[in-house]
Amino acid sequence: MAAITTAEILFRYSTTSGSAGNSTSSTATGSLGKYMASNGWSGAANDLFDDISGAENTALTDDYRCFFVYNSNTLNDLQNAVIWFTQADALGATCSIAVDVITASAANSASAQAAQIANETTAPTGAQIVTGAFSTTAITQGTALSLGTIPKTQCRAVWIKRHAQNNAAKTGDDLTINVAGDTGAL
Repeated sequence: MAAITTAEILFRYSTTSGSAGNSTSSTATGSLGKYMASNGWSGAANDLFDDISGAENTALTDDYRCFFVYNSNTLNDLQNAVIWFTQADALGATCSIAVDVITASAANSASAQAAQIANETTAPTGAQIVTGAFSTTAITQGTALSLGTIPKTQCRAVWIKRHAQNNAAKTGDDLTINVAGDTGAL
């Protein structure tokens, strides 16, 4: 067996539509939990959150998105998986992450694979997220949040919270999501 490659660990949008995971496509604004979408989150500018409006900035608005970490490898589990982020500009909006309480599930599961929120400003709370709160300190592999084991062809949901800071307009404020883990004995 070959080790899991970077290309086999995918980020996917979430969708509240459909009747199972990996069966319906989604968009950034539709990434409000429930199922893993059939299409990926590319990481390009504005492909998860839109620009913060002046009104949202003044109101210190919090926006939420759910995405999935998908182990598309068909032979190996991603063991001891962790997730962390780095943010390019601490003076722009701040971000934090949380892991959904629902454990890894088959990509095409008919059971909900993540909590579902009503709209982008509704927070998943309490029992819906593993950490109990969004983490602003999961910024290195040493402080990363645990995803546990993501078995072959299964996925795990993660939430991102973006908090407007009521600062001057920013360009190029971005976030990088990192995942690491072990393939295990081969």
